[in-house]
Amino acid sequence: MVEEFAFDNTEERRRSRQNGDAGWIEVIVGSMFSGKSEELIRRLKRAQIARQKVQVFKPKIDDRYSIEQIASHSGMTHVSKPVMTAAEMMAKMEDDTQVVGIDEGQFFDMELIKAVTELANNGKRVIIAGLDQDYTGRPFEPMPQLLSIAEFITKTHAICVKCGNTANYSQRTSESTERVQVGAHDKYEARCRKCFVPHSDKPTVV
Repeated sequence: MVEEFAFDNTEERRRSRQNGDAGWIEVIVGSMFSGKSEELIRRLKRAQIARQKVQVFKPKIDDRYSIEQIASHSGMTHVSKPVMTAAEMMAKMEDDTQVVGIDEGQFFDMELIKAVTELANNGKRVIIAGLDQDYTGRPFEPMPQLLSIAEFITKTHAICVKCGNTANYSQRTSESTERVQVGAHDKYEARCRKCFVPHSDKPTVV
């Protein structure tokens, strides 16, 4: 479920700027299972339909569904290049690329902020998707910093598996205190504010 609180009329705004040299940054954030990657893929495919050159990147640590594709939990995919750092991403950037897609932004280093700023300043449209909070409910860097410099922001929401309300949190259901633990339904579930526990909790019995 995608709720575009601050993304009104941006398609029209993009069209009005396509003839200029200005780039910009779009950030898609939300909990797990909220459709972030799906929305990213949708925008990338629209750019390709418009015959724009697209490059897509993902962190190497995220190999849940594919090594060289970004993938949504619903099964949508898009070819991407796995990288370890923002510097490696920039080294693989091609001059004539018009649109840059970045998935799982929270797994990148803080240099991602400088990198996407440079790309936007060079006239590229940069679209970043990622978690805005970790499993404890704390801001997940570098996503908060990216939100502060983005022209366009989309907040996506999932459905709480416990009560059915709007979910804004990623509940960890496996015992671990590591901040970064890659997983999907096997380790996480979407929870609302009332049902969220800011540490590991047992899975919901459906």
